[in-house]
Amino acid sequence: MTAIEISAPGGPDVLRPTTRPVPQPGPGEVLIRVEAAGVNRPDVLQRQGAYPPPPGASDLPGLEVAGEVAALGADVTGFSVGDKVCALVPGGGYAEYCVTPSPQVLPIPKGLSMVEAGGVPETFFTVWTNVFDRGRLADGESLLIHGGSSGIGTTAIQLAKAFGAKVFATAGSADKCAACERLGADRGINYKTEDYAEVVKELTGGKGVDVVLDMVGGDYIQRDIGCMAPDGRHVNIAFLGGAKVTLNMTPVMIKRLTLTGSTLRPRTVADKGKIADALRAKVWPLIEAGKVKPLIHQTFPFREAAAAHALMETSSHIGKIVLTLDA
Repeated sequence: MTAIEISAPGGPDVLRPTTRPVPQPGPGEVLIRVEAAGVNRPDVLQRQGAYPPPPGASDLPGLEVAGEVAALGADVTGFSVGDKVCALVPGGGYAEYCVTPSPQVLPIPKGLSMVEAGGVPETFFTVWTNVFDRGRLADGESLLIHGGSSGIGTTAIQLAKAFGAKVFATAGSADKCAACERLGADRGINYKTEDYAEVVKELTGGKGVDVVLDMVGGDYIQRDIGCMAPDGRHVNIAFLGGAKVTLNMTPVMIKRLTLTGSTLRPRTVADKGKIADALRAKVWPLIEAGKVKPLIHQTFPFREAAAAHALMETSSHIGKIVLTLDA
């Protein structure tokens, strides 16, 4: 099969087509003939040598795919060869065929194209487990999303609104802020021209937000704490602005705040299966009803994965970047 490998740690140009044996599904695994694969920030980090795959995972990049079930390993139930599916994968998504544990595989929601489905698993799994499981966002509460125009951000805006929350999203341009608002954000905040913490406090009447989804880290964390409501929850999923910070913990104590976070890739198959079950029960109906939909910014042929990574590194995209293989 054709695959895209990381020839050495470095820039986008180190992504190169190669030929690999088609992987074979082991017990409890599904082999998927890939038709679309989402591009995500962890792929960029892996390419740079900063996010190695977990033990036993493919060294090929790619954490989410959509396609057709090509083969089933022993003890797999609930799927048949030929089913159209999307899946969270431990690695190896940039290839014509990819193997993943069956609990991480989901049927493609009715109404979605294969390309749209290819941009669903990584972001939807991430948003669900962080905003709704760890962040415990509830109907009537408020959510601040950093990186509102990213794949994660555009997903979080839609899901939070669908479940009755008020949503504020930061982004780096007027166009991106407008895109966030079109998706349902109550206010897009241009972090380059506005003090987002002051805007949030003003918009909430001084109370602050109940949940923050932060992929920036760095000095944002203290500013986030300053605009959080009592009993608020702060969830970190990335550190584009730096992982090491010095914090004044006094407001955390006074407001009884929870600071938490998670990474998805190292979690167990059982954990990911529980997230998949929750998505199928609670989110798939919203997608099929047209209330939530992945926003696709641009697609690239698999062999142009380097160009897709170069685009991601500009941060000019709004929504998801997806690689495609001809069916």
